Amino acid sequence: MKEFIIGSNDAGQRLDRFLAKAVPLLPASLAQKYIRIKRIKLNGARAERDTRLKDGDVLQMYINDEFFDKPREDNAYLTVATPKLNIVYEDDHILLVDKRPGLAVHPHDGAEYGRTLIDHIQAYLYQTRQWSPRGENAFTPALCNRIDRNTGGIVIAAKTAEALRVMNQKIKDRELDKRYLAIVEGVPKQPKGSLKGYLFKDAKKNKVFVTDTPQPGSKSCQTNYVTLAKNQGLSLVECELITGRTHQIRAQFAHAGHPLLGDGKYGKLDKRYDRNYQALYSYKLTFRFQTDAEGLAYLDGKSFQVQEVDFVKEYFPNVKI
Repeated sequence: MKEFIIGSNDAGQRLDRFLAKAVPLLPASLAQKYIRIKRIKLNGARAERDTRLKDGDVLQMYINDEFFDKPREDNAYLTVATPKLNIVYEDDHILLVDKRPGLAVHPHDGAEYGRTLIDHIQAYLYQTRQWSPRGENAFTPALCNRIDRNTGGIVIAAKTAEALRVMNQKIKDRELDKRYLAIVEGVPKQPKGSLKGYLFKDAKKNKVFVTDTPQPGSKSCQTNYVTLAKNQGLSLVECELITGRTHQIRAQFAHAGHPLLGDGKYGKLDKRYDRNYQALYSYKLTFRFQTDAEGLAYLDGKSFQVQEVDFVKEYFPNVKI
């Protein structure tokens, strides 16, 4: 329990507005709930959120100590009152989440605290008592892979230190089969094929470039694809990443003359289609372990996929994924 004595500079404020300043990690909706159920009391009694504070009032708060910390990146999950997750699969070690396009996975992608996928995942694990931050010395639930902000699809989160260590190694060793769905402009000449080239990144432009021959600083890249359907000048393709370079699928298809629908960075936005994000989705994940997976061995051979992809439903309604 924390106790605040209201001074003259805080007098006259509404209770809820004082709480927003004094305890910034406490979400407004949760603060209102705590006022209602008397976990936040004023002078030992229940108060309303619009009660005006007076000089000398005593505010008692029966809430977890975590909420009284200063806002930081590592405690932003506390600002999430109601986690919003589309969970594909969950067990004691990992969590597979279907990330929606437009949602950043980390604050480093330009999103504010409390508004990223990892914030919602940590809030979910904290609120369901699967993770107790004050009971851990070093471990924090973390993402094993990431997806671009404007791309949707399956993201893996580790609930334990062992799961994080093993899964990171499996990803590094390419023992996970990830499949993407994409809509490209035009129709590839070969219904099934492999895009090969060399990719290098321009950090200043935050953009990658693909060439047919090696360039200084470039890395080889390969994407296998299968055309699943065609409709009015658009093609739905399934992609398999043989290498995992930044923006690889987007850049390789653009280089091949078939930019992704809605991709203004590597193609030109077609005014006939009203899309905010590129039509790209990491829709299927299969664990194919070739070496010892320790405590995660039970995942070997298991496959998971999302049930619906918005752009497939919109442009290819007769295709079932």
